[in-house]
Amino acid sequence: MALVGNGKELEADEDVFEDALEIISSSPSAKIDLKRALEECEEALKLFLSNKFKDALELLRPCAKDSMYHALGYSTIVVLQAILTFEQQDIQNGISAMRDALQTCQRYRKKTTVVESFSSFLSRGSLEQMTEEEMHAEICYAECLLQKAALTFVQDENMINFIKGGLKIRTSYQIYKECLSILHIIQKNKVEQQFFSEFEGGVKLGIGAFNLMLSLLPARIIRLLEFIGFSGNRELGLLQLQEGAEGKSMRSPLCCLTILSFHTYISLILGTGEVNIEEAERLLAPFLQQYPNGSLMLFYHARIELLKGNVEKAQEVFRKCISVQEEWKQFHHLCYWELMWINIFQQNWMKAYYYSDLLFNESKWSKATYVFLKAAILSMLPEEDVVATKENVIALFRQVDSLKQRIAGKSIPTEKFAVRKSRRYSASVPVPVKLVLPALEMMYIWNGFPIVSKRKDLSENLLLTIEKAEASLQNEDFSDYSVDDECLLKLLKGCCLKNLQRPLQAELCFNYVIQSEKLLKFDHYLVPFTLFELAFLYKSQGEIDKAIKALETARNNYKDYSMESRLHFRIQAALQLWKKPSSD
Repeated sequence: MALVGNGKELEADEDVFEDALEIISSSPSAKIDLKRALEECEEALKLFLSNKFKDALELLRPCAKDSMYHALGYSTIVVLQAILTFEQQDIQNGISAMRDALQTCQRYRKKTTVVESFSSFLSRGSLEQMTEEEMHAEICYAECLLQKAALTFVQDENMINFIKGGLKIRTSYQIYKECLSILHIIQKNKVEQQFFSEFEGGVKLGIGAFNLMLSLLPARIIRLLEFIGFSGNRELGLLQLQEGAEGKSMRSPLCCLTILSFHTYISLILGTGEVNIEEAERLLAPFLQQYPNGSLMLFYHARIELLKGNVEKAQEVFRKCISVQEEWKQFHHLCYWELMWINIFQQNWMKAYYYSDLLFNESKWSKATYVFLKAAILSMLPEEDVVATKENVIALFRQVDSLKQRIAGKSIPTEKFAVRKSRRYSASVPVPVKLVLPALEMMYIWNGFPIVSKRKDLSENLLLTIEKAEASLQNEDFSDYSVDDECLLKLLKGCCLKNLQRPLQAELCFNYVIQSEKLLKFDHYLVPFTLFELAFLYKSQGEIDKAIKALETARNNYKDYSMESRLHFRIQAALQLWKKPSSD
């Protein structure tokens, strides 16, 4: 049972468990009432959303050991900084802050015995015995536990940490579910509480985010998670977050930002690319009005403009996002990433190189990906322009393998992909065989073609570049890579033709790749990804059964290829949208 304050569930968190007995017997050293805690944390959130990050931390720090909301707010900012910088010291600081926050929240939680059953706890009489402060402690504890789990995954590469992180997530999930039951009882019995809207906002944020996250997972993982008590419903998750975003609680902006992340990022990278722009704009509008120069709000405003096809406007807003604050350079890195891709879409290769170079030099997130992108972008330039940069493309590709990293014991899929592609330039190869349009291949991997589909001019220009590469490939000597390169170009060409509403030509390109399956030697990912594109082509023509069959073929008939997990996420998202309820 999760809602037990005697420290039993802390077995999921070894850092806290050793102090559990001391925590149970103690009470907060300097009592801070819920009203003051919520008011100061709301003020800190406003400071944070106004780019006053240090001021927000300084407001929260003095009471972080005595108030659950100060502890949650302070540790959340420190954890966000750790995730953005990816510096090992920042990650350690984040874990330390979150450990302290968990201990602070634990002191406020209801003290019960293990033998108390959940049904008894949720009875009308037991609910009356639980104070409003204790209810808020559950929500704060669950939020802290979830964030500490996220940091546990990136802290070290051993499997023990992976298991620990999973246990924390499971405990957090159980607490949120039980808090939702409490919320329903309060609403049913019309119990009056001074800070009910804040408790409700916390429940909606947690339940919404969990359901949304779990609904994204591939079917085989969902079946496993359901066996141990997890389940996810996308519609429920979005509804909870929408209600939270439109509410009056301190967590309303956080609910909004979670939905914006889903609509403007997750749907593209792990979903179908079919984005609800109108919903994102509607939710962002009031917060953009309240924080017109807030980095986070400007960032999502720019993303929305980009997804609408307003590329030039998006560039303008991303540049403004960079200019409005200097305190957290990490937000600049997010904008550099976006500006790099915009320039790739426009084929402004020197500007794209400029931003990839900034990322490589300033950001710690994925050096292997950044150096590969640098080399890939330079590969698109004439030789004299490359010379002007004083870069050596072959040397850059050869750096990729040495820069790869591991998270939770696993290699990062995009880095593995970059390492595999870079092998053509290995020092053991006498004469490297150049990659064909590597920047556009990475654009495809990051699902950039749905964004470009809003702009006919950009799609046409990309098609011209691909057709030139096809002609050049025909004039080169046949090599071990020739079939793979030809199939890559057919996939990219098919995507452009699909964007330009030329379905018959697009289908010919996709079928060419599928029919070449047994001839491929290296890029085996091309066939399942092409089947995914073909499915969307069928869907656009109203052939839903053929579309579903293509998706299921891609999911069931192929394994152990590059970016497999990402494709499975996208297939799951498409099947959820396309399958009729009766066929689920």
